[in-house]
Amino acid sequence: MSTVGLIGAGKIGSTVARLAVAAGHEVVVSNSRGPHTLADLVAELGPSARAGTPAEAAAAGDVVVVTVPLKAYRDVPVEPLAGKVVIDTNNYYPHRDGVIPELEDGSATTSGLLQAHLAGASVVKAFNNIYYRHLGSLARPAGSADRSALAIAGDDAEAKKTVTALFDDLGYDTVDAGPLAEGWRYERDLPAYCTIYFAPGTATDELGLPEAQPTDSAAVTAALAKAERPTG
Repeated sequence: MSTVGLIGAGKIGSTVARLAVAAGHEVVVSNSRGPHTLADLVAELGPSARAGTPAEAAAAGDVVVVTVPLKAYRDVPVEPLAGKVVIDTNNYYPHRDGVIPELEDGSATTSGLLQAHLAGASVVKAFNNIYYRHLGSLARPAGSADRSALAIAGDDAEAKKTVTALFDDLGYDTVDAGPLAEGWRYERDLPAYCTIYFAPGTATDELGLPEAQPTDSAAVTAALAKAERPTG
């Protein structure tokens, strides 16, 4: 099995790490505060996991998941990611990230900014449109009738094949939304963002968010098609 590097070990990052270990992959997790702060997560994940710096996670990963706040994307190490497949989980939240004019006017996308920063890598946008608890609970073996799908976007066909294979291991089908520039279709406040995985009429967590609802490829494709490009 391959090694999954994680730059960022928050809610999405730690959930991806758990799914990857369960699927038989090695993982190297990192964050901005140092490997010592990840001891509990690594202990939970077991012998297939270790903590490192972002540069170490980048160097070790066959696929690397960048899951840091958008405002920190320029801190992602460049050199160790050259030639690698990078999964970008970012969304733009102005109250957290500050106002970014090129995102406000639609002349750029979040993953496009990361791709420009990581010019030697192949960025694929994914994992950004699902609540972390749903990501953990909806994973199903291949062929399951209630298997859910996740959208991806990217410019490199081989990179998308790699991500599709990883998603299959993690328990998800994949819907190809097209080139990286189309990643806006499943960003915040659009039909394919999060709510397609919400089960109507239920609320079971501290935020009052519904429990998970399986969402197949057809439903994801339909939600992507409904998207209208926000204008600044």
